[in-house]
Amino acid sequence: MTPEEINARLLYRDGLVLVVDKPPGIAVHKGPKGGPSFEDDFDALRFGLPRSPSLAHRLDRDTSGCLVLGRHRKALEKLGLLFKQGKISKTYWAIVESGPEDEAGTIDLPLGKLDTNRGWWMKVDPAGLPSTTLYRVLGRAEIDGAKLAWMEFQPLTGRTHQLRVHSSALGWPILGDPIYGSSGPCGGGPPLHLHARGVKIPISNNKPAIEVTAPVPPHMEERLRACGWTGEPETDPPA
Repeated sequence: MTPEEINARLLYRDGLVLVVDKPPGIAVHKGPKGGPSFEDDFDALRFGLPRSPSLAHRLDRDTSGCLVLGRHRKALEKLGLLFKQGKISKTYWAIVESGPEDEAGTIDLPLGKLDTNRGWWMKVDPAGLPSTTLYRVLGRAEIDGAKLAWMEFQPLTGRTHQLRVHSSALGWPILGDPIYGSSGPCGGGPPLHLHARGVKIPISNNKPAIEVTAPVPPHMEERLRACGWTGEPETDPPA
């Protein structure tokens, strides 16, 4: 991205924290095989500081939305502790196939690695780490005979691929998931319909928590509207 393009994706900025709107389809950092990554462009987000900001957490390559960065070492340490303690609230939007019968509920299924040869691929595993997700149905639709549901997810734990595995295990995989679903870009289907919609960061003891919302990516708009979404409200640019 050009400096102008990544600055256009800035959602929030203060002396400690940046929140940027990560686009889908790019890794947040270089993997073992190298290649381009989103953090390659963070130098444009220094805003006068001697070093570029760094990732405080991760999003999957194909997930879009709120990505939290720390602007310096002390900020990263504080953010890391907040994430570890589960004090940073994350809200995701997704379109899933079929959908749950209930309008809201809790998924409590432990997760472990699928096998040592699958890298970060995960599975439900009774011997795995505790993993909990709250969910709520925000709308439903039927398109060309396929039932879909617009979901809000709130992960209470931060396991790899947690939302994708939890929803798939219950029979309503996230649309476009090439690993845990029935379709995806390699199979000719739509891209992954998973978006980090919002984040709430209580980083200050004497100020309200930082609350940030990321706009819906273009590839999710059509199905969200079919499920009842009415579009983004008018918002002011970040300070």
